[in-house]
Amino acid sequence: MTIQKIKENINENLGNKVRIVFNTGRNKIEEFDAIIKESYNFIFVVETDTENKSFTYSDVLTHTVELHFD
Repeated sequence: MTIQKIKENINENLGNKVRIVFNTGRNKIEEFDAIIKESYNFIFVVETDTENKSFTYSDVLTHTVELHFD
């Protein structure tokens, strides 16, 4: 998978629900449901129930962030 394909996949799913598994390091993992809100050149923004979070496309490429679409 390339960063360009990751961007395309995220852009195709703007406004859709996604399950995010985020490896924060030191064996800590966050899991939450969110909606993909915006996509920029280097980051994308998701909205959870309580806040907005942003991730880079390289986070997805390096498997720090996993996206599971409905």
